[in-house]
Order: sequence, then C-alpha cells, then structure tokens
Amino acid sequence: MSLQEEILSDARFSRITRDPRFWEMPEKERKVKIDKRFRAMFHDKKFKLKYTVDKRGRPVNYANTEDLRKFYALSESDSDLSDNDSKEIKEKKKKKAKPKRKANS
Repeated sequence: MSLQEEILSDARFSRITRDPRFWEMPEKERKVKIDKRFRAMFHDKKFKLKYTVDKRGRPVNYANTEDLRKFYALSESDSDLSDNDSKEIKEKKKKKAKPKRKANS
C-alpha cells in the first residue's frame, strides 16, 4: 500500500475524504472571471513584468504574464468575439489613424 492509501484508510483521517474543505477546487472555479474591459492586461506592456533574477539572486527568465493567464480568465460571454466584430474594431482603428488631407486652393 502506498503512503497516501495508508493515510486514507486510517480511521483517524477517514473524514478527510468526506470533508469539502479538503476537496480540490474545480478547474472552472479556480480562475477569476474578468470581463472585456480588462482583457488588455493579457497583452499590454504596462502589466508585463520581466524578472531576471529570483528572490535568492539566481538568474531566471520569467515574466508574470504566465501568472495572469494562470489566475484570470475572460468571461464566456466576452471572450467569444465574432470575426465580424474584430474586423470592425480593426477598421475603426485604421480610420482613426488616417489623417484627413485638405485640398489646397
């Protein structure tokens, strides 16, 4: 028997399997749902921190964007932007970027 099985079969610890405090949290409930107003934090430079050393001074190549994706998820209704919506957004940005030229008289 493995150590895990021995612990669970022990009468002193048998209630651990029935106690909801010790159950693992479901995958769907693990991440915090955020709406479309905050989706920029996944790709904006302001939210990105890049670490070169860890807390003990050892060199690492780590950015906190992995943590953002690990702990946060876009809500279902907001993450499903249709292709037409995304195309319209891109066209609006292009129109705003083009300066209007005035004709010389």
